[in-house]
Amino acid sequence: MAENVEKKDNQSAVVWNDANMKNLYANATNVIAGREEVIMLLGVNNAWQMGQEKVNVDIAERVMMTPFTAKRLAIMLSATLRAYEAKYGEIDIGLPTTSNNEAKKA
Repeated sequence: MAENVEKKDNQSAVVWNDANMKNLYANATNVIAGREEVIMLLGVNNAWQMGQEKVNVDIAERVMMTPFTAKRLAIMLSATLRAYEAKYGEIDIGLPTTSNNEAKKA
């Protein structure tokens, strides 16, 4: 069993136990929320061609968490992606940027 202990000032030590850890690959995700929980669906998109009329995603896991945990996850993901892009360059996922939207309005 590998053990990773993380401790910050004035906080309890967090022991990350990976004895029962499983690996999961996901290239598709969706998030839905209610008042008391946020649900993240993780799956695999098996489409081989772009522009297909119908795309099937095999859902592998449904992760349910409190809104507080979801917000902490969002902050950690945002920081991780900023560091990744600083090192490797911007990730273009094909969404228009705010400046592109404003230019279209003009």
